[in-house]
Amino acid sequence: MFIVKKNSEMMNKTFRLPVELVEQLTQVAKTQDVSVNNLVQQCCEYALGDMDGEAHQDARQRT
Repeated sequence: MFIVKKNSEMMNKTFRLPVELVEQLTQVAKTQDVSVNNLVQQCCEYALGDMDGEAHQDARQRT
């Protein structure tokens, strides 16, 4: 289950996202009382943790 956390350290990075996705993220962040940045970070961490093991390992080796 995805549970929104409220604290973490951030680094600046710019991404382009579809307007509809930003609107959805903004609404969820507002209802969960967290920043959009914090929510995006947690969504990314959750998605990476849920990746197929081999695909995730391949991605980590490329960085």
